[in-house]
Amino acid sequence: MVRSEALRRAIRRITYLVCAAGMFLAVPLMLITTGDVISRGFFNKPIPGTLELSEYMLSIIILLGAAYTQQVKGHVGVDFLTRRFSPKTRNIIEIITTILCMLIVTIMVWQGFVEGIHEKTVSDMLRVPQWPFRLLVAIGGLLLWLELLADLLNAIEKTGKQ
Repeated sequence: MVRSEALRRAIRRITYLVCAAGMFLAVPLMLITTGDVISRGFFNKPIPGTLELSEYMLSIIILLGAAYTQQVKGHVGVDFLTRRFSPKTRNIIEIITTILCMLIVTIMVWQGFVEGIHEKTVSDMLRVPQWPFRLLVAIGGLLLWLELLADLLNAIEKTGKQ
């Protein structure tokens, strides 16, 4: 029990730090987008590569933020049916759905890694390699899987106490 609590705290800390690193890109994303809009609107001259940079920054923000969203329970959940069940039944359903989510995220991590190591293309305008962003799917997915593991341990402990 002490080990699982220490593990959960470590996972939550890593997830928070990785999300903070991803969110660091929000300001440059806003600045480059604003600069591009102003340049395009007033001078009829867009900033080259803005679209590509925006896509890359958004992918980093989203992929590194998915695990943190799970941590703060920010993902959409539907409980109109399960809220009628007893707490123990809800915990069992939570365990089952968390395991299913972990299986799906495992496939995402595996395929993200496979795609990342085989990717050889570069972007059209800026010639940025694509492989780091494909591998980011695996990294973000791994963090999400770890958050789901922490949720699973928590649900198992709650079920055992009831």
